[in-house]
Amino acid sequence: MTDPDPDAPPLDVDPAVDPEASLIELYGADGIGPTGRPMPNFPAPPAPERHGPAKIIAMCNQKGGVGKTTSAINLGAAIAEYGWHVLLVDFDPQGALSVGLGVNPMELELTVYNLLMQSGVTVDDVLLKTSIPGLDLLPSNIDLSAAEVQLVNEVAREQTLARALRPVVSDYDFIIIDCQPSLGLLTVNALTAAHSVIVPLECEYFALRGVALLMETIDKVQERLNPELELEGILATMYDARTVHCREVLQRVVEAFGDEVFHTVIGRTVRFPETTVAGEPITTYASNSVGAAAYRQLAREVLARCPVA
Repeated sequence: MTDPDPDAPPLDVDPAVDPEASLIELYGADGIGPTGRPMPNFPAPPAPERHGPAKIIAMCNQKGGVGKTTSAINLGAAIAEYGWHVLLVDFDPQGALSVGLGVNPMELELTVYNLLMQSGVTVDDVLLKTSIPGLDLLPSNIDLSAAEVQLVNEVAREQTLARALRPVVSDYDFIIIDCQPSLGLLTVNALTAAHSVIVPLECEYFALRGVALLMETIDKVQERLNPELELEGILATMYDARTVHCREVLQRVVEAFGDEVFHTVIGRTVRFPETTVAGEPITTYASNSVGAAAYRQLAREVLARCPVA
C-alpha cells in the first residue's frame, strides 16, 4: 500500500465559507486541477424556462463499489438544485439508490420491476417524490433480479426500459439511470435507453483494468441497438490526493481518455457513508462540505457538456 504524501492536501475539509471556491485550492495549484489540466470555470447555469425533453444518462460500470450510486444521487440532487427537473431510476436489484434517498425497498408494493414486466403499470404508479424539489425517483428492490431472466423471452427485450420511460421524457430535463454492477441484460437495457454514459471510475488499478471491457460493451450497444449512445465522460471517484497510487491512476486515465475525463474529481470523504445512513444527498446533509461542492461542480460541468434542448 502506498504511503500518504505528507505534502498533499488534507482528505476531508469542510470549509464554512464558499466551499466551491476551495476545490481548486484543495486538489490543485496555480489553476491546475487534479487531472493535471487547467481547471475551467463552470458558471452556475440559469434555470430552464421550460422542461424536457430529457437527456437520459446511464451511470455505468460493471465493477461494484466505484461510486455509481453515490454519483447518481448527488449529481441528480445537484442538478435539481439549479432548477432542473431530474428523474433518478434505480436499476439495480440491490436498491441502493432507493436506500440512499431514504426509501425502504422491502416496503414497496410497486417498483421499476412492475413497470417493466406488467403492462398495466405506468411510471406514475411507481414514481416517488423525494425531499429535494425537482428530484423524483423510480425505486427498485430485489424483485428486479427476476426481470433479467424474464426479459430473455420478450420481443425487443433490450428496448423494454426505453419504452417504459418514453411517456415521461418530456416531463424531465435529465433522467439518470443507476445501473447494476454487471454487463447483463438490465445494463444493456439502460444503455439502449440512454443518450450517453457516465463511467464512475475509482482511482485504483483494478478498477482501471475493467474500463476496456465496458467500452467494448458500449461500442456494441452503439453499433447494434442505439446509434445515438455516446460516452459523456469518465468520472474519477474516491480520489485521495495524498497517495501516489491515486495520482498515478488518474494520470493514466487522462492519458488514455483525454478530454473524455471530467475535470471534476470526487474525493474520498467520510461524509458519503454518512449520507447513506441519513437517506439524503450530500448536498443537503452536508451542504457546506467539499463533497457537496464537488458534485455541484460536476453538475455544472455536465450541464456545460450536454445542454438540454
